[in-house]
Amino acid sequence: MSDKQLLHLVIGGRVTDPRGVEFQDLKDIHTVGFYHSFEEAEEAWRSWAQRTVDDAEMKYVIVHLHKLLEPKLP
Repeated sequence: MSDKQLLHLVIGGRVTDPRGVEFQDLKDIHTVGFYHSFEEAEEAWRSWAQRTVDDAEMKYVIVHLHKLLEPKLP
């Protein structure tokens, strides 16, 4: 694990189109959690995405918060 914290957020919910990331109802977004590394976030994302694999309208995503907070970071 890197010494530098690279903050990631995993969220999910029903989307209007399975090819996009526009959520149907923002108040129903499931916040899975915040993670120190991409690997930790990916593990959480994979777990929740697998639980809803048969529901095309459910989508979980990883948000690279560190890129929003400090755009020059990797």
